[in-house]
Amino acid sequence: MRKVLSFLLSLCLLMPAFAFAGCHGARKTSAFEVPASFDGDKRCEITFWAKNDTNKTQMQIYMDAIAAFEALYPNVKVKPVFYTDYGRIYNDVITNISTGTTPNVCITYPDHIATYLSGKDSVVPLDDLFSDKKFGLGGSELRFDGPTKEEIVPKFLEECTIGGRHYALPYMRSTEACYVNKTFVEALGYTLPETLTWDFIWEVSEKAMEKDENGVFKVNGQSVMIPFIYKSTDNMMIQYLRQKGAGYSDGAGNVQIFNDQTKEFLYTVEKHARDRSFSTFKLSSYPGNYLNAGQCIFAIDSTAGATWMGGAAPMHDISKDRMVEFDLSVKAVPQVDPANPQMISQGPSVCIFNKEDAQEVLASWLFMQFLLTNNTQIAYAQTEGYIPVTIKAQESKEYKDYLAREGEDEALHYTVKLQATKLLLDNIGNTFVTPVFRGSASLRDAAGQLIENVSKSARRGETVNEEYMEKLYSDVSSLYRLDQISTVRAYRASGALPPTAVALLAGLGGVWVLIGISALVSAINRKKNEKNAE
Repeated sequence: MRKVLSFLLSLCLLMPAFAFAGCHGARKTSAFEVPASFDGDKRCEITFWAKNDTNKTQMQIYMDAIAAFEALYPNVKVKPVFYTDYGRIYNDVITNISTGTTPNVCITYPDHIATYLSGKDSVVPLDDLFSDKKFGLGGSELRFDGPTKEEIVPKFLEECTIGGRHYALPYMRSTEACYVNKTFVEALGYTLPETLTWDFIWEVSEKAMEKDENGVFKVNGQSVMIPFIYKSTDNMMIQYLRQKGAGYSDGAGNVQIFNDQTKEFLYTVEKHARDRSFSTFKLSSYPGNYLNAGQCIFAIDSTAGATWMGGAAPMHDISKDRMVEFDLSVKAVPQVDPANPQMISQGPSVCIFNKEDAQEVLASWLFMQFLLTNNTQIAYAQTEGYIPVTIKAQESKEYKDYLAREGEDEALHYTVKLQATKLLLDNIGNTFVTPVFRGSASLRDAAGQLIENVSKSARRGETVNEEYMEKLYSDVSSLYRLDQISTVRAYRASGALPPTAVALLAGLGGVWVLIGISALVSAINRKKNEKNAE
């Protein structure tokens, strides 16, 4: 009996520890305070995690920026670590938060930062740094010509706020574009409108599926044709819901995606996926490959992928002999209401992580600002259909000259890349971002998963009905733990205790009950022993 009680008592005593371990695993650091001065004599090494998509030009831009920064601040050594995708950066940061080994500076997304904030004082809030007279944006003691707060595009800076505080600086911005084979659209008897609509794309895509008596597609004379391919299905769903004024999530982090408008859209997707007039990157492959081979009419991808689009694209994954010539038009993504266009704003931002040494954090902040200087901003924007995030760079003579030379060559001034760039510059006011909160990255993944699952089921010939939709909603919610996000929000709103807190209190209560039982058993045994001794 004593052994059992001892085991149960130990277990209950450990429960609070487990509960607390789930909340506090990181090495403790104090909230960062801006130092009064920068110690230029103290040697300092900061790590910089960035994505370059195996693009050697982008990598060299980072290396040039590092070299220029180190020349200005000789006591600071910047150690870059390059990743091939943002998902790997995200996973590694999450892992390293618990051990206090995060990088100093990190290229990332606000959705990811919201999760990084689960580690207390892990990500440095930037508002005090912004306004610091010496080292803030446009500060008096900066050794470089960085932008002031007013010289950063306000809409892009606003995208870096979480809970009313800035936790990042924007680095580059892009949006999505629809790269259209205009030659095929006109061959099918249509005139390409100024603004694409979903109805137009679905109609043309259906028309393009017509075959001749030999089973060859009439529009391209080939045995392969997927008229409409969307690379990022999460963006596809998010933009459609935004255009419809339908629920996705709100500023408080409440999940709203499982609604009738979502279901209606999924039924439309299912119809076109079933007859193979629509597909996704995950189901087929990169849309640009099909577009360049004359096997796709509407290829939707980021403006940052513009150099991969078109028969003369400087970047491509298919052999030259498979690429066809056609008239390519760069359009905004399809709209519900052409008079009120809505398109997503995307692109990397930069955050810094807190460390025990305030001078190390200050050095990180200085390097972070340096990434927004004109040389780095313009050079990086020229590699793809990105745009600089500062008004300072956008209005510079060098950048305006770059834009004016569209089509001069098929490399730096590649026509499609410059058209994609101008598409975003002309529509900054029509861009939007989704609310950022802990779990918003999972919700984004769930949005794309809904389309992927329905498309896959349609291609397999499975029945897609109300019962299917109900199960789909349940499965996706469970897979991405969206029910947990909603539960936490609900507990916060109601003022009730969340399950972990309830479990903790129950564990503590259990400890006292077992202590009482143990004391009672000991007293009974003591009485027995005394009686036997008599």
